[in-house]
Amino acid sequence: MDMSGRTTPSGLVEAYAAVRATTERLASVLSAEDQTVQSMPDVSPTKWHRAHVTWFFETFVLGEYMPGYRPYDDAFAYIFNSYYEAVGARHPRPERGLLSRPGIDEIGRYRAAVDEAMDALLRDPDQPGLADLIVLGLHHEQQHQELLLMDIKHVLSKNPLHPAYLPPAAAGAASHPPKAGWLEHDGGLVELGHRGSGFGFDNEYPRHTVNLVPFGLADRPVTCGDWLSFMEDDGYRRPEFWLSDGWAVVNAQSWEAPLYWQRDPDQPGRWLQFTLSGLRPVDPDEPVCHVSYYEADAFAHWTGMRLPTESEWETIADAHGDGDNFLSERVLEGGAPHPRPAVTANAMFGDTWEWTSNAYSPYPGFRAAPGAVGEYNGKFMVSQYVLRGGSCVTPEGHVRATYRNFFPPGARWAFGGVRLARDP
Repeated sequence: MDMSGRTTPSGLVEAYAAVRATTERLASVLSAEDQTVQSMPDVSPTKWHRAHVTWFFETFVLGEYMPGYRPYDDAFAYIFNSYYEAVGARHPRPERGLLSRPGIDEIGRYRAAVDEAMDALLRDPDQPGLADLIVLGLHHEQQHQELLLMDIKHVLSKNPLHPAYLPPAAAGAASHPPKAGWLEHDGGLVELGHRGSGFGFDNEYPRHTVNLVPFGLADRPVTCGDWLSFMEDDGYRRPEFWLSDGWAVVNAQSWEAPLYWQRDPDQPGRWLQFTLSGLRPVDPDEPVCHVSYYEADAFAHWTGMRLPTESEWETIADAHGDGDNFLSERVLEGGAPHPRPAVTANAMFGDTWEWTSNAYSPYPGFRAAPGAVGEYNGKFMVSQYVLRGGSCVTPEGHVRATYRNFFPPGARWAFGGVRLARDP
C-alpha cells in the first residue's frame, strides 16, 4: 500500500479505506463491554481508540481544509483529544474507562460521518500540505491499531476466564530458531535516519552521520528458552544485574518472569503465558516478549553482553534485516497474532520490538513541526527508551529500518523483546 505522501488521489482513497476498515475489523470481534474496559492508566478502551483516530482526521484535516465543516459533536473534542495541548482541554487519560457513553454504535456513526466528509477531500488532495497530513493521519491510525491490540490483550488478561481475542493460528511445520550467531561490523562513519523518500515520522529526521566502533549484533532475538535459563539462575533475584531503578521496580512489583507469564498449577516447573488466543504453554523457541527495558538490560548483563545502540541496530537492519510476521488481514484470517520462532537468521523485523540502549532524544538538528501536529513526537523526548523493528501486531508496511518506537523503561505491555550486542 502506497502511503508515501506522493500518492495519486485514487491511491489515497484506497489507502484511507483500507486503514479505516482494518481498525473496524480489529474491533469487530469485541463486545461493547470488551471495548469499554480500561485495565490500567496506560491502556485505553478499544472504542476510545476508534474515536480518537477519527477525531484526528476531523480536527486536523476536515477542520483545516474543508470550509464550513461542523464537528459531529462538539463534546467529542474534549473526550477524544489525547495530548494535544494546543487544541484545548481534554478528559483525564486514567478515566477513559469511565466513559460508558458514547457507546460503540454511536462511535461507529461518528466514524462513518467523518469518512463521508473526508471522501471529497480524498478525491482532490491538491491543496498544499493536505495529502501529507492525510498520510500522517493514516500512519497515526496504524499506530493505534497496534495499541488497540496491546491494550485489549492487557484487558483480557485481567479476566480469570482467560478469554481469547481470536482463536490460535493453525500450527505450522515444526521449526527451531537457528543457533545464535553474530553479524559483525567493522565500525566507521555511517549515515542514519530517514533518507527522505517515502513517509517518515519527524523523529526519524534529519539524516546524520555517526561514527561507530566495531561491534557485533546477534543474528536472532533472545528466546523464551534463553529467558528461562536466566530465571533458573535467579536472574530476578540478583541485584548485580540490575539498574538501580529497575531493581526498585522488580521488588516493588514482585516481578519474577515476563508480563503475562504464570506458573502452571498442574505441572510444577512449567510456565504458561497469556496470549491473544488465551492461555498456552511458553514455547522456548519463540522470541521472549513483554519484557521491559530494565529486564532487557539485566538479561544482557547476565550474559556478559549488552543491548545494541539504535545506531548499531539500524545499520545492520538496513543492510541485512528481514522478517515478515506483521499484522495483516491474512494473519487475522488465520488466527491471533503472536511472535513465532525465528526460522532464518537476520530476522530483525516483526515478531517483537527490540529494546536499544538509547534514551529517546532528538537527532542533531531536529525541529518539531509548527502547530498542534508538532506535538506528535518531540514533547515525549524524555524518560523513554527506543525500540526498533516492529512486532506481530504492527501493521504490515508500517515500519522501516529508521522507525523509532519509544516507551518508558518499566513498560511491559508493549510487544517488547531483546537482541544482544557485543564489543570486539
